[in-house]
Amino acid sequence: MELVFATNNKHKIKEINDLLDDNFTILGLADTGITEDIPEEAETLEENALFKARYVHEKTGLNVFADDTGLEVPSLGGAPGVHSARYAGESKSFDDNIEKLLREMKDMTERSARFRTVIALILDGSEYLFEGMVEGEIIMERRGSGGFGYDPVFLASGYDLTFAEIPLSEKNRVSHRAKAMRKLIGFLSDQKRTGAGK
Repeated sequence: MELVFATNNKHKIKEINDLLDDNFTILGLADTGITEDIPEEAETLEENALFKARYVHEKTGLNVFADDTGLEVPSLGGAPGVHSARYAGESKSFDDNIEKLLREMKDMTERSARFRTVIALILDGSEYLFEGMVEGEIIMERRGSGGFGYDPVFLASGYDLTFAEIPLSEKNRVSHRAKAMRKLIGFLSDQKRTGAGK
């Protein structure tokens, strides 16, 4: 089954490909000739994911899925949330985003947080949503060189290592995106088994 993943983020594409078997062929945006940045201006993860999926589907006519992920910190009123990628500005710098987060949480003792991913799928013209979530906390300083985004400061519940310190194989077992992807893959496998989504 061929699907477009509406992203140019090579980290995300690698994570997804590590989860999939040979029944699925994943194309990135670059493979479809879409080079422009797709706007993410909605106020919820669900709306952003749907907008991206619809945008690509309208341009290509292909089956497509898109994700949007937010880091939600209760002590910051749920921020950065839907604005996670641009938290420190339009440059979308991982380093700047982490610095701003650590600065704003500097004197906070309540440091709980959660990562939430929503995937929007358009398959044969129908739309579906899948969600994955992982609870944890924001530590005081960065640790680890793997992962991307806020991974160096996010400690998942039950772990002593950040998402930037654990192996990708382990992250793919427990992460928010992995959980949402497993729901998507289970759905697609069912569709393939019943003859839909060809």
